[in-house]
Amino acid sequence: MVEVRFDSYSAADTVEIGKKIGVALRGGEIIAYKGGLGAGKTTMTRGIAIGMGLPDTVSSPTFAIVNEYTGGRLRLCHFDMYRITTPEALDSVGYYDYIADDTVICVEWSENTEDILDENIVICIENDPDDADHRTVTIRSERKLI
Repeated sequence: MVEVRFDSYSAADTVEIGKKIGVALRGGEIIAYKGGLGAGKTTMTRGIAIGMGLPDTVSSPTFAIVNEYTGGRLRLCHFDMYRITTPEALDSVGYYDYIADDTVICVEWSENTEDILDENIVICIENDPDDADHRTVTIRSERKLI
């Protein structure tokens, strides 16, 4: 497992980190985010989408459960698992139908499904309690992405 760490001091920094990840993705990856409310998970996904050649239209999937983005070299499916906590609930939202070699899946609130997700990339975004603009981004993956 490869682990790298970055500091982000703005949404623009987080997008830039995401872009670099997006460029390195090949398809078939499942990215599990860990981080609290407002940490920057959707912002990171926006950068990943840009790096994948998708338009910068990423929005939070909180109410839709999943947002799908196409038109780049790969498809991106962005899930919110805040209300999903069982294998049955995961199945009921059609999660398994999205897994494909030409697709990248990003999962917010992966903590709720960590026992049932088969992620191969974990991105932890931690807020600094002493600096509201600072986040520490830790990326764990099977291969070097950045």
